Amino acid sequence: QVRLVESGGGLVQAGGSLRLTCAASGRTFTTAAMGWFRQAPGREREFVASITRRSSTTYYADTVKDRFTISGDSDKKTVYLQMENLKPEDTAVYYCAATTLNYSNGAYYQTSRTFDSWGQGTQVTISS
Repeated sequence: QVRLVESGGGLVQAGGSLRLTCAASGRTFTTAAMGWFRQAPGREREFVASITRRSSTTYYADTVKDRFTISGDSDKKTVYLQMENLKPEDTAVYYCAATTLNYSNGAYYQTSRTFDSWGQGTQVTISS
């Protein structure tokens, strides 16, 4: 089991920046990839970005591409989500997730069903 703790959320104005941090503990050596998802009120949880542990291959939702950057330390015990040019529609609870499943097809790392460990979430609010 991998335990995940998010931090770094907050309230910022549109156009501003935030960096979210996800700290992983426990059986982190089993992790194949980590990701960020978000859920706005009344909406389903959606994929934001993910990164594979070995090759550091990254994946992004079209809505955040060129604005958000996912990265991690060498062993992926800490993963970051740098968010730039934030928009009111980015307002949501952001969740860190981890999976032990290895896939060659990157599409699997863009769906919540692949991920089996989740953090409690951190609120991000963007004011207009």
